[in-house]
Amino acid sequence: MRPFHYAQPDSTAEALAAIGAGSAAADETRLPAPPQYLAGGTNLLDLMKIGVAQPPALVDLARLRREHGAIAADGNALKLGALARMAEAAEHPAVLRDYPVIAQSLRLAASQQLRNMATLGGNVLQRTRCSYFRDPSWSACNKRQPGSGCAAIKGVHRRLAVLGVSDHCIAHFPGDFAIALAALGATVELLAPGGERRSLDFEALHRLPGDTPDVETVLRPGELITGFTVPAGPWTRRSLYLKIRDRESYDFALASAAVALQIEGGVVRQARIGLGGLVAKPWRSHVAEAVLAGRPLDRATAEAAAEAAFVGAVTHRETEFKPELGRRTLVRALLEAARMEV
Repeated sequence: MRPFHYAQPDSTAEALAAIGAGSAAADETRLPAPPQYLAGGTNLLDLMKIGVAQPPALVDLARLRREHGAIAADGNALKLGALARMAEAAEHPAVLRDYPVIAQSLRLAASQQLRNMATLGGNVLQRTRCSYFRDPSWSACNKRQPGSGCAAIKGVHRRLAVLGVSDHCIAHFPGDFAIALAALGATVELLAPGGERRSLDFEALHRLPGDTPDVETVLRPGELITGFTVPAGPWTRRSLYLKIRDRESYDFALASAAVALQIEGGVVRQARIGLGGLVAKPWRSHVAEAVLAGRPLDRATAEAAAEAAFVGAVTHRETEFKPELGRRTLVRALLEAARMEV
C-alpha cells in the first residue's frame, strides 16, 4: 500500500473542507487520483492494498455517524443515513416489517462481520469484482486505464454483465442493497464541498459504461452521500430479494431480483422490479413492470415480464447462460412475492 495522508474530521463541514482542499491540490499538482472519503473501508481498503485505488489522501467519516447515521420511518418514507451500518439497517424493526426487500438484500450481501463495519453509503459505491479491473498486471481495462481496452470480453467473464454493457466494458455491478433501492424508486441526498445540496433518483446515480467506463457515477468532485429516502407504498411489505449464487454461504450474485408488488383483487396494481448480478449498474426494469400492471400474476404473466426484462441483453461466450438464469430468477421472485402474506 502506498503512503497517503489521513484526516479524521469532527464535523461534516470539516470533512467537506478537507476533501475540497485535497481535490484542488490534486488538480493543481496533477496527482493521478483525488482524495477520497473513507466510510467502513471494506471495499476501498482492499482496492488500495492491491494497487487499484491510489488516493493521495483519505478523509475518514467515522465521527460523522451522529450526523448521518440515523434510521427512521413514518407513513411517508424510510430515511436511511449514509453512515448507518449495513447490520443496523438489516436488523431495524421498521425495515424488517415494512421493507423486507431491503433487509434481505443487506443480509445476503456480506458476512456478519462485514455488515457490522460497512456503511450504506459506501456499499452503493462499491466497485466491480471483474478480475481484470482488480489485477493491475492486466493492462487492458478501460475502467482502470481509459482507452486501454477490455480484456474481459475475450477473457474470463462468466460473472460479468449482460445488461447495460458496451463494446468498451462488460464489468458488472456486484452489490445487492443498491438493487433494492433502485427497485423501490429511492432517492439519494448529496452534499457538495461548497454547501450545495441536491437530491437524485437513486436510479440516476450510477452511469452506464458507454465509452467512458471509468466514470461510474454522476457524483461531482468531493460530493458526499448523506442519506437515502425510500418512499412508502402499499407494495413495500409484499417485497423480497432473491439472490442466485455459486455458493450459498457467501458469494456475489450471478443473478438477483428485487421485487415489490401491490396486488388487489388478484390483479397487479403496482410492480417494482430491480435486477442485479448481471447488470452494469443498479438496474430497474420499467419494461417488466409495465407488462405486469393490470394483470393477474400467474406463471405466464411472470414469464412475459421476464422476457421483456432481458430484451437487449448482450452475451459473450461465458455469459450465454445468464439471460435465461436472470429470467428464471425473476419469475421465481415474482411468484414467491405473490404468495406472501401481508
